[in-house]
Amino acid sequence: MTLPPGFTVGHWTDPVGLTGCTVILCGSAATAGVHVGGGAPATIQTDIIGPTSATAILHAVFLTGGSAFGLAAYAGVMRFLEEHGVGVTVREWKVPHVAGAVIFDLAVGDANARPNADSGYAACVMATVDPAEGLVGAGTGATVAKLGTGRAPGGLGIASVRAEEATVTAVMVANALGDVWDGERNEWAARSGPPAGAVTGGNTTIGCIVTDAKLDRDAAHRVALVGHDGLARAIRPAHTDRDGDTLFCMAAGAVTADTVAIQRAAADAVEKAIVRAVRASRG
Repeated sequence: MTLPPGFTVGHWTDPVGLTGCTVILCGSAATAGVHVGGGAPATIQTDIIGPTSATAILHAVFLTGGSAFGLAAYAGVMRFLEEHGVGVTVREWKVPHVAGAVIFDLAVGDANARPNADSGYAACVMATVDPAEGLVGAGTGATVAKLGTGRAPGGLGIASVRAEEATVTAVMVANALGDVWDGERNEWAARSGPPAGAVTGGNTTIGCIVTDAKLDRDAAHRVALVGHDGLARAIRPAHTDRDGDTLFCMAAGAVTADTVAIQRAAADAVEKAIVRAVRASRG
């Protein structure tokens, strides 16, 4: 796993309450895009990188547990970036651009244990170029394969794929209703038990694709969109009305690469990162 230059990833983990949050930082600002493919998302500040926004940049993406309560981590990420002078200059202030998404993990561990502003700040402090994988950060309370009578650990995984001279890395939190297929080993990484009647909610796979390729806002959005192909290859089924599948893209760098090559690498990286999340959690 190799993060592109300029990016760091940090985790705050609550191993008792079984929740946490993860932040992807880019102090120099990244051209950004987002695509929501599931029917039950919970996000914040996606409009600032939407098609009608005056700017399409982000300084950070945070992924968090705690359902919509976990969106409180946003304030801590903002505070950290402001303290470090990161943001868009607005008169005498620096205003960071931060967006995020949550998973539903309230049914795992302590439902009253939720990431807050201090959690988001702590994740920023812990940001590194060599982050941990598995049951850490936003993946701490993540589970998958819930179509049947049981469930399996989900977790957080990171995978990198080359696209010509560019590096494309996916940071994924696997918290899916569906089963997880390992296409490289040609086997199930996590499989549901026998059918259990009504399917419940509480599922969302979220992540961020980062690259050192130079992309404009439309290309960044397309990378986030095509990244969902990898999600659907790994999670079966994906994008149901009980999932809130959301992918961000952050591009910061001057590397020139074919946009289709980057899109293909993004889908591959997302697929690999989801499988890595499940494998690392079981390990």
